[in-house]
Amino acid sequence: MSADYPKEFIDLLNSVEAKRPRIVISHILQHGFITSQDLKDIYGYNHPPRAVRDVREHGIPLETYRITGIDGRSIAAYRFGDPDNAKNQLAKSTGRTVLSKSLKTALIEKYGPKCFIYFEPMDESMLQIDHRIPYEISGEQDEQNIERYMLISPSANRAKSWSCEHCENWERKDGDFCFKCFWAHPEEYEHISGKQQRVVSIVFTGDEIEDYNRLIELSGTDKAQQVIKNILHDHLK
Repeated sequence: MSADYPKEFIDLLNSVEAKRPRIVISHILQHGFITSQDLKDIYGYNHPPRAVRDVREHGIPLETYRITGIDGRSIAAYRFGDPDNAKNQLAKSTGRTVLSKSLKTALIEKYGPKCFIYFEPMDESMLQIDHRIPYEISGEQDEQNIERYMLISPSANRAKSWSCEHCENWERKDGDFCFKCFWAHPEEYEHISGKQQRVVSIVFTGDEIEDYNRLIELSGTDKAQQVIKNILHDHLK
């Protein structure tokens, strides 16, 4: 299979050393494509789009199409795209890494240096720009429309990525569904990754940490959330 691709493209494929994308690349080179079922059954990856994204983030174009699985269901399959697009794929696939400093400045000037998820002020250097609706769902957005972006802390970014990638909409790619999600608009939302849930993030800082320590001491880490809920319930009666 490798003989069918230009040397520059093969060199790019061979330059990938990380295990997960390396497995996807090797399988496609051997078989011509890889399916979501292959990723689950052969390699144990329960979230195939994450493995595919890893490949694209190395600048390698992949095409997604549908085939019929062994059980008769339609499943996703992936093959290499046009090698000539490889040079541009990295900028297209990583989204947040190519966002400008001027966009971050505009967001800070309008909203202040705070995490949109935790609503907590943070050092500007810690804040990261993120698409409100994941890049994988909506594609690239015009930076002039800053309402399509948000500033989030590294921990919030990791939590959002995990939640989005495990959401039923990750493959369906319904932008309206994402728009109504907590991870896109925590200030007003209808669901959290498709689940009828609501969340209030509480961050303890400064002297408040003593309150946190006392809470954990009295209730234990595993029961602290329920204690807070009980206090709120009694207060709101």
